Amino acid sequence: MADSIDESKNVTVTEEDLENKSKGELIKLAGQLRDRRNELNQMASERASARDDLNAKTREKVDEAQEHREKRDELNEQVQEHKDKRNELNADANELFDKVDNLKNDLELDEGTSVEQLKEEIEDLEFKQQTEVLSSEDEKELIEKIETKREKLQEKQEKLDQGGDLEELKEEAEEVRSEASKHHQKVTELADEAQKHHNEMIEAYREADEIRDEADEKHEEFVEAQEAADQHHEDFVRVQKRLRELDKKEEEQERSQREEKQEAAREEAEEIYQKFKEGETLDTEDLMKLQKAGKL
Repeated sequence: MADSIDESKNVTVTEEDLENKSKGELIKLAGQLRDRRNELNQMASERASARDDLNAKTREKVDEAQEHREKRDELNEQVQEHKDKRNELNADANELFDKVDNLKNDLELDEGTSVEQLKEEIEDLEFKQQTEVLSSEDEKELIEKIETKREKLQEKQEKLDQGGDLEELKEEAEEVRSEASKHHQKVTELADEAQKHHNEMIEAYREADEIRDEADEKHEEFVEAQEAADQHHEDFVRVQKRLRELDKKEEEQERSQREEKQEAAREEAEEIYQKFKEGETLDTEDLMKLQKAGKL
């Protein structure tokens, strides 16, 4: 809330005051106007200084907000760079994992009996062949089973040999995915930091608005005090002008009175001079009057 002027301390002058107040009263009134004018000018100066200080603080807060804005934008650019890199690496990792899956399907490593299981089955069949008495037909059938499983075992082992590339491909895919995760972590960290600067920017702008409102109030107070001071100065000038008019009027009255006295003295001296010429005896006072009038 604005700090208003105590108007009860203001001094007012009407045309009636100028016309009717005595010179002494007007001199006193001029002094009151001058003192109140100076007091109001001092008040206006102090309010202007306070306003300027507040405006400077507003600029500081705006500059602070701008710094946070620039830092936020800089961090957001870095966030976008890491996002782009993360997405690029994730795309590469997905492509590599797709290749891994395709290669697994091509090798059929996830289908059928495992190598170890095939080996155990072959050993069981061979043990049976060696320990059991079989008919020719049964033995022939057993041998065919053993051969079939051996072929499957060989085929499986060949595929496993070819699958060495699969492990390398899988390892590469996991490394790329891990690198993408690092960029994702960086995105999270930088985004959090950017948000902090954004929040601080908003707070600085809010504080700047509050201080600017205070500065605007102080400017209104300054204008009020300055206008009141200017009004007192104008009234002081009016009173001074009236005093000069009175001084001039007094001077004219005094000059007129002096001229009247001088004229009366000349006429009296002329009468005394005529008496002197006619031979009348003059006393000392008459002689002094003649001398003063330049007749002797």
